[in-house]
Amino acid sequence: MQQRKDEQEATAAKTTLRLLEKTVKDMLVDQGRLVEVPYTATLGDTMNALVANKVVALPVAAPPGQWIGAGGSMILESDKQTGAVRKHYIGMVTMLDIVAYIADDDGSNDQTTDVANLEKKMMVPVSSIIGRSFEGLSLWTLNPNTNILDCMELFSKGIHRALVPMDSQMENIQGVELVESASSYKMLTQMDLLKFLKDHASELGEILSSSIKEIGCLNQNVYAITDRTKVIDAIKCLRTALLNAVPIVESSNDFEEDHRQLVDGEGRKPIGTFSATDLRGCHLSALQTWLPLRALEFTELVSRSPLFASKEGVSAPKEMVSCQPQAALAEVIEKIVSKHVHRVWVVDEQGLLAGLVSLTDIVGALRVSLL
Repeated sequence: MQQRKDEQEATAAKTTLRLLEKTVKDMLVDQGRLVEVPYTATLGDTMNALVANKVVALPVAAPPGQWIGAGGSMILESDKQTGAVRKHYIGMVTMLDIVAYIADDDGSNDQTTDVANLEKKMMVPVSSIIGRSFEGLSLWTLNPNTNILDCMELFSKGIHRALVPMDSQMENIQGVELVESASSYKMLTQMDLLKFLKDHASELGEILSSSIKEIGCLNQNVYAITDRTKVIDAIKCLRTALLNAVPIVESSNDFEEDHRQLVDGEGRKPIGTFSATDLRGCHLSALQTWLPLRALEFTELVSRSPLFASKEGVSAPKEMVSCQPQAALAEVIEKIVSKHVHRVWVVDEQGLLAGLVSLTDIVGALRVSLL
C-alpha cells in the first residue's frame, strides 16, 4: 500500500517537473503579432486601438534616438538582416493611464468642465501620458527561454505584462531585461500565464484542489465605491489608489459617507464592478454623457454595449464574478479565464465582501507552492 502511494507521489513529482521545464516560448505558441501604437497617436486613436484589439494595454513605438524609454529602458526593434534599428518601444500605455489622464482636473469640481475638457484631452498624443499609472513607469522584456518559475516571479510582483523578443540579439539568455534588441516581439501577460497553467492543470498535482484561503491568495484588503458614486469620481478613485477595478457596494443609510471617496468594502454587499477596462466600451460621445452618471448605472449601460455583446464568454460589466473563501483554486482560475476578469471578489455565506483574489495573488501563491 505504502509502496503504491510512494510510486504515485514520484509520478506526480515527475509530471510537475516537466511543467517547470516549460519556458516563455511555450506560452506564446498561439500568440499573434504584437499590436502597438505610434507615439504620435492621439488618446482617441489609442482608445479605438484598445477596443478593436480587445486588449487593455499597448506598447508605444517611436523613431530611434529621440526618446528615453520608460524606467530608462532601451527596447529596440531592428532589421533581421542588417541589424539597423527601426523603432524604439518607449513605454506601455494602459486603459488606466488614459482614465487617469481623463480624471486629472485642475482642481475644479464643475462637471461641465469635465465634459468640455474631454474632447480636448482625447486629442493629446499618447506619448505625453505614459507613466501615469504605476505600471507605465517601466517597460520590461522577458527572454523567450526564461523558465516558468522565473516568469511567475516577475508576474507575482504586480507586473501584468512584458514584451518578449522572439529572436533576441542579447547575450544573456534568461530573465527580465530593460535593454533589448530584436527583429520582432510578442507580449506575454499574467492572463496568458494563467491560461497556460489551466491547460496544464493535470501537471500541477494537488495544488489546484487547495482552497484559496489555504494556499494564501485571499487578499482581505478590499476597497469599494458605493452605488451613489458618479463615474467621474469612480475614475478618480481608481487613479488615486492605482487600482484597475473596484466593487460597487450598497450605500448605507446607517451612517454618513462620502460617495466621492473609496470606502472599506469588507462586510458590505457587492452589487457590481467598476473597471477601467469597461471604459473601452465607450465611444467619446458616450463617455461625455456618462461621466456625470452613477457608476452602477454606467456599468448597466456598458453591459448593453455591442462591444461586450459580441465577446463570447466574456463577463459583461454588470455581472459579479465572485467565490467563497473555501473555493478551490482550480474553480477560481476557471472563472478568471472563462469570464476574462482580472480579479474575483470573495464573499461570505451572506454574500458580503470578505476580500478579493487577483491574478498577482494567484501567481504568487502558485509559485511558492511549486517551489
